Amino acid sequence: MPRSLLTLLRRRLFWLTLLLTVWLLCSGHAQAAGQPLSWADRLAAFPQWGSKAALPAAQGDLIYPDWLRGDWQLTSTLVDLAAPLAPGVVSPGFEGNRAQVGLPVTCPVRFVAVPPRWQGLIPVVTGSPQTVADRAFNGLSLARAYLGDATVRAVKVDPKNPNRQVTLLSGSRQLESTVTARAVEAPEAARFITVERFQQVFRGGAIPYFNEVETTTAYRQAGDGVAADQVTAVYLSPQDPDFLKALNQPVALYRYRLELVPMEQGS
Repeated sequence: MPRSLLTLLRRRLFWLTLLLTVWLLCSGHAQAAGQPLSWADRLAAFPQWGSKAALPAAQGDLIYPDWLRGDWQLTSTLVDLAAPLAPGVVSPGFEGNRAQVGLPVTCPVRFVAVPPRWQGLIPVVTGSPQTVADRAFNGLSLARAYLGDATVRAVKVDPKNPNRQVTLLSGSRQLESTVTARAVEAPEAARFITVERFQQVFRGGAIPYFNEVETTTAYRQAGDGVAADQVTAVYLSPQDPDFLKALNQPVALYRYRLELVPMEQGS
């Protein structure tokens, strides 16, 4: 693989991870027990993120509020970033991402209506349609917006497990992501907060690269559109040589501003 492509993949790997999570790695609908702060308070505390939060295990699809249903033009802008353990521990790609602060990335995304599927671990066959993210569509759209059409071959969601997806990249490389935990909070009808944590592995090099990512996103209705504040925390995996230095503390924090504008019908 050309060195320029390797450099691009290493620099943009975390960018791909940070935003793919919120749109297509959708899993269980559950509320964390015993969380000392609300998720809204945790967002407001950026960059004082503290240690990893307690989350319940992920189960099934994440059900979004119906006001997110439809086709949207997403604009995502990195507005701030922090390396809480620097200079001792800094995640790969962090310094390169400084140049992306304030630069918007735009692409289409969509949320769709599906028949009710699960209530906890029990399948449901009747009831009103539910709103979920179109993970395959959104994942491919976002990945190509960040990395380019030539780099991203496809995004595949496991048909038996909506919590697992694989992003296929050029050069026989792939990013595999699996949601392990999730919580939601709905402080009012026009606001919705979701927290999700997943394990990821980047394959294709001499040695697979592992890490753990947690994304907290607070959506709110804004006129005909939707706005959101998002923070993604990157944690080291036990396979990382610096794991004992970091333990449950994030090594990188990224804060985004998201704006969703309705797509015109037929556009």
